[in-house]
Amino acid sequence: MVEHVTENHGVGGSIPPLGTTPQSIFGLTTPALILDRTRLERNATRMRDHVAKLGVTLRPHVKTSKSIDVLRVLAGGNDVPITVSTLAEARYFFAHGVTDILYAVGIAPVKLPEVAELIRAGCKLRVILDTQEAAEAVRIFSEAEQVQIEALIEIDSDGHRAGVAPDDDLLIEIGRTLGPALAGVMTHAGASYDCRERSEFEAVAEQERALTVRAAERLRAAGLPCPIVSVGSTPSISYARDLTGVTEARVGVYAFGDLVQSQLGTCATDDIAIGVLASVIGHNRHHGRVLTDGGFLALSRDPGMRDGPMDWGYGAVCDPVGGAIINEVTVSSTNQEHGIITARTGQIDFDQFPIGTRVLVLPNHSCATAAAYDCYYVTDGGEEIVDVWQRVNGW
Repeated sequence: MVEHVTENHGVGGSIPPLGTTPQSIFGLTTPALILDRTRLERNATRMRDHVAKLGVTLRPHVKTSKSIDVLRVLAGGNDVPITVSTLAEARYFFAHGVTDILYAVGIAPVKLPEVAELIRAGCKLRVILDTQEAAEAVRIFSEAEQVQIEALIEIDSDGHRAGVAPDDDLLIEIGRTLGPALAGVMTHAGASYDCRERSEFEAVAEQERALTVRAAERLRAAGLPCPIVSVGSTPSISYARDLTGVTEARVGVYAFGDLVQSQLGTCATDDIAIGVLASVIGHNRHHGRVLTDGGFLALSRDPGMRDGPMDWGYGAVCDPVGGAIINEVTVSSTNQEHGIITARTGQIDFDQFPIGTRVLVLPNHSCATAAAYDCYYVTDGGEEIVDVWQRVNGW
């Protein structure tokens, strides 16, 4: 049996009143999102130290956590600039005192009024773009509203998603359109997720650095400002050996880690700081299935790395206290409100999963999994809930 049952918190135990937080994770209604503060702190320290050795500024990407309490751990007591993926995040973090914010999704003109409102309120909010049309929209809006919206040009450093090639004449054209509102260049090395060997990761990290620095040098040679040279993905920064010419590193999922990151080698499975607490709700003995209430709305439907050393299905099943992985089983499939646990080989031991038992499921992609929840139930790796941290969702 995987659950650590304590008095009044096991199957059939007392139910906490609505609106209160139980003292133990076993008093929570499931599914619930559990955050191991000890693992988070360890991950935060490791990345801060690594980026400091590389000699650049750490700009955490808060799209993973969407929580000021998590950011305080990542910042280590310092004021840090941040990266966001939604304007909801920008509003939330600015309201909590963070003023240097990069909105790292290509700007849509419809969002410029809200960007301007935040800037007028004192937020140093910058946007990104990679087209002449977007640059024109920013320039025209800024002139009409008499507010300067600074922008970074997104650079295509690996052909993975978006951006301007560093040697494309379009780079200079966009820079000239922005003029003094040009704040720099940025890229995201999404191709780092296609790497499997250390040499491949290191090569992608160097390519990301070199091409983005090349773009910055071209802009400066054209007489344009380029103070910020921003790079980042958790794998590329984790494996980077040199960031000469770069000013800042953007990383996000390192805070929690996940099963994909463990496959990529940026963390170990025992570094993964969040998991979904789910309850066993059924046994399908004919088909060898244990059913939980943690379906794809609770876990996400991110399939993870099916070509990695280990196929975790839709999540690794763990003891809810201490997080020890039960290696012989996995969440092999999901429905909206059902998670289906099966044995990797042979027959599943139903006695190990009595009805009502709680399990902790580690996510394939922590950003996607956490997005289903409005708070974290914080522990120090044990049963006791030591805090509840809120998070912001939406756009």
